[in-house]
Amino acid sequence: MNAPKENLWLAAVRANPDHARNYAERWRGFVEQGRDIYGEARLVDAMADRGSRILDAGCGTGRIGGWLAERGHEVFGVDLDEHLVSVARQDYPQARWSVGNLADFGLVDESGAVRHFDLIVSAGNVLTFLAQAERLPALQRLREHLAAEGRLIVGFGSGRGYAFDEFAADAARAGLQLQQRYSTWQLHGPADDFLVAVLGRSGN
Repeated sequence: MNAPKENLWLAAVRANPDHARNYAERWRGFVEQGRDIYGEARLVDAMADRGSRILDAGCGTGRIGGWLAERGHEVFGVDLDEHLVSVARQDYPQARWSVGNLADFGLVDESGAVRHFDLIVSAGNVLTFLAQAERLPALQRLREHLAAEGRLIVGFGSGRGYAFDEFAADAARAGLQLQQRYSTWQLHGPADDFLVAVLGRSGN
């Protein structure tokens, strides 16, 4: 499968204006069914000191960042879909949510300085939705927002147009170093069907 020439989420919304609304309702349905949708968040919480600064990159409806905010972390989330961000703001008011594309977003503090995060999580195949031209800029932006000793946790499946070795090469070009690799959010060993990668900043 070739890398997409355009952002797949934006293409889906253009094809079906109700796509984001249907997506949000599907996740709410999972909660009503009693399904566990917080596995990624539990892993991030286990990696974090109490009150850590955490960025949910490609936050969607806020299920990960919102869960972490409820447990006392300082959470920001960014997603390019305005409807999904509005759902996150309604369901998880403890966190701060903003609309933006990972390829060109920027979060600054009151003084105008770039916000740095102890942990950044990008789950739910988010990176595979990016157009090929957005991939490296997105990783560079995430690296820019990572604290000196911070870690970036990324998860996505194979067969979605972003080979794991291509991702590793892009990450290295963006100034990120692979620290650990797993195949599940429960930290099973590496496999070919899914990647959970833990990365840190390389160099200065």
